[in-house]
Amino acid sequence: MSTMKAMRIHEYGGIDALKQEEIAKPQPAADEVLVKVQAASVNPVDWKISEGFGEGWLGYTLPHTLGCDVAGVVEAVGRATQKLHIGAAVFGYTNLAHEGTYAEYVLAKESEVTTKPAALDFIHAAAVPVSSLTAWQALFDIAGLAAGQKVLIHAAAGGVGSMAVQLAKVRGAVVIGTASARNADFVKGLGADEVIDYTTTRFEDAVQEVDVVFDLIGGDTQQRSYAVLKQGGILVSAVQPPDEAACKAARVRGEMVGVQPNASQLEEIKALIEAGKVNVSVEKVLPLDDAKQALTLSKQGRTRGKIVLTVA
Repeated sequence: MSTMKAMRIHEYGGIDALKQEEIAKPQPAADEVLVKVQAASVNPVDWKISEGFGEGWLGYTLPHTLGCDVAGVVEAVGRATQKLHIGAAVFGYTNLAHEGTYAEYVLAKESEVTTKPAALDFIHAAAVPVSSLTAWQALFDIAGLAAGQKVLIHAAAGGVGSMAVQLAKVRGAVVIGTASARNADFVKGLGADEVIDYTTTRFEDAVQEVDVVFDLIGGDTQQRSYAVLKQGGILVSAVQPPDEAACKAARVRGEMVGVQPNASQLEEIKALIEAGKVNVSVEKVLPLDDAKQALTLSKQGRTRGKIVLTVA
């Protein structure tokens, strides 16, 4: 039996529960492809899962391999697959209910992965799927962001925030981002019309009457955000359910975004990358063996762009 290296948790004990193991190399079902992983990016949901997030509703049976972003090469295909072939370079977001991408091989469906942008290496391609799909689904599918509308993006320098700034600009929106002074030029370089230094300025004193708030922080930041929305506007959060009472009082809407795999949306994002309209930022690259360090850096929440693990 062939085996592979994987980074797994056997219990919900946080980042320290992560262990490297040799496990059986999976084989694709009829509707799956087997991807030889070249790189896997780190997302906050990864360390949250190690702490017990999703226990119950995600249906895990421990042990579980962490990770959901992947870039790699198709090594085997199921008999019912139609789009992808052996040897294809792919990227995508595998469903959280699957065994994850912090491994030498991962299974995926054709609805989850697609051919990677030719302009990107595997490291940068792995940084795209979850962050860009979260931003796309929040801004376009849920908020219906349109040209000329004003959007406030919190944590605009992070993985999701940096994608959201660029996608919103492509859509023709007026983009305001919150970030630290250290990241202000970076966020402006992504296309933001205005950057608010959250360490020195309360954003509600600097901006009003926005159509959309994209909340990537939660807590007090979310609570203060309802007041900057125009009546009928919408707050979309990726981190914390909006406060129904606060929404009602401000006469705005609130929604959560729970990112879903979507290969067709990744195709649209890929086209924007290849046209030079969306850039990918990777701040830190570490080997798979250093997954604990990568998760620790992610949890600290100061990353500009993405952290990526190399596997091959």
